[in-house]
Amino acid sequence: MTDSTSNPTFDITKWEAEQRARTAAADAIRPANKAALFGALADAKITFVTVEFDGCGDSGQIESIDAKACEADADLPDATITLATLGWRDTEPVERSMSVREAVEDMAYDCLAQEHGGWEINAGAFGTFTFDVADRSITLEFNQRFEDVDSSEHVF
Repeated sequence: MTDSTSNPTFDITKWEAEQRARTAAADAIRPANKAALFGALADAKITFVTVEFDGCGDSGQIESIDAKACEADADLPDATITLATLGWRDTEPVERSMSVREAVEDMAYDCLAQEHGGWEINAGAFGTFTFDVADRSITLEFNQRFEDVDSSEHVF
């Protein structure tokens, strides 16, 4: 005889509801986080930030973050800003102070999760974010890798 409490079944309806709640919470905090980040970048006279990312084999990371002030290379400011953040399964945001560099990373990962969840799985993906401070926009160039097999069998 087995004890049903030791092997609970997965409740897909509950999980879907949790995902909808988390997505709604992320959507709600994104505009204020974006405004805070772009404000800090504008105060530092940063005009563009590019973020390169790469992932595969169930792992992914930010490869580089580069800033420009007009055409010249620039350093991200040492300023600290406060963003609302969500843990992996959380639906209630928590304010967290972080460096501008961490905020750029956080925003990039948030955008990836929003548009391309699982970007690091299997063959993965790579790409570039461009943060345009004047437009207050973030553009994602996303490249999904895939594996392909072309098989055939012939009997003569």
